[in-house]
Amino acid sequence: MLYLEDLKVGQKAAFGAYQVTREEVLAFARKYDPQPFHLSDEAAAKTHFGRIAASGWHTTAMVMAMIVENIHRTGEQGLGSPGIDELRWLKPVYPGDTLRCETEVLEVRPSRSKPHLGSYRASMTVLNQNDVPVMTYISNVLIARRPAG
Repeated sequence: MLYLEDLKVGQKAAFGAYQVTREEVLAFARKYDPQPFHLSDEAAAKTHFGRIAASGWHTTAMVMAMIVENIHRTGEQGLGSPGIDELRWLKPVYPGDTLRCETEVLEVRPSRSKPHLGSYRASMTVLNQNDVPVMTYISNVLIARRPAG
C-alpha cells in the first residue's frame, strides 16, 4: 500500500507501455473527436501531421489507462483528482507508437480539514518509443493518509 506519507518531493517513477493501434485511434476519433486528420489518411496527409494521428484527448485517455494499471500495481491509495494543470500536447501520437510515463513528485500536503487524506502534485511526461516527449501536464492527486495503528 502506498499512502501520502510514502511520497517525497523529488521522488520519480516510470511506468507503462501502451501500444497505440490504428483501430483504437479511429474508434476514439469517430466517437469523440471526428476531425478529418484523425479519421482519414488522405485528409491527414494534407496537414502537418502527415498521416492519421491520435486525438490529444485519446492520448490523455491512454495515459489514464497506464496510471490506473500502475495504481493497481503499487497499491497507491488514490482518492481521485481535482484536475490537472498545464496540459500540453507536444508531438503527434501515431498508430504504431508505444507510450510510457515518467513522473516526479513536486509537492506533498496533508489536508488541514480532513485528517484522513492529503494531496500531491506531480509532473507527468509521456514519451513515445523513441523517448520523445509527446505530452506533459501537472497532476493534482488526492490520496489517503496512513491509518493510525
